[in-house]
Amino acid sequence: MTTRPNSSYGCKRESDTTRLTQAVTAYQQALLENTRERVPLDWARTQGNLGLALLRLGERESDTTRLTQAVTAFQQALLKLTRTRVPLDWANTEFDLGLALASLAERTHYAGQLRQALTCFEQARSVYQDAGWTDRAAAADQMVQQVSKTLGQGSASRRSK
Repeated sequence: MTTRPNSSYGCKRESDTTRLTQAVTAYQQALLENTRERVPLDWARTQGNLGLALLRLGERESDTTRLTQAVTAFQQALLKLTRTRVPLDWANTEFDLGLALASLAERTHYAGQLRQALTCFEQARSVYQDAGWTDRAAAADQMVQQVSKTLGQGSASRRSK
């Protein structure tokens, strides 16, 4: 997998990671104030923003640590951003989790991570379609097709986990 639609959300890529590193620090600081117990939705959205910053950093680094941290941040966010409570926030976070898992799978060659990413994209697509968000549904559908193709082509060479 070499391309991801909307992975940069229309932003210019900067080779310098200073701002992203600052963003990670700022989100981590915000999580100290916006605790899960005190303001659960703010906490979850901050976790999602932290995940995005970590994902962007991880895409620029050869190490998988930031990508793994991004996956964890998105999973944490999904504890409070539930599909029934805030379906579009949930779908956006699920989509972002799919991106992080797909990026991680690209590096680690674990088919299990790709299968998890596929599930994330399929579920996000369903919510986007129900909400009439055709652009986001199309982006999720493109990711479903891309990940499905990669799983079909590389299943023999990818490790299961």
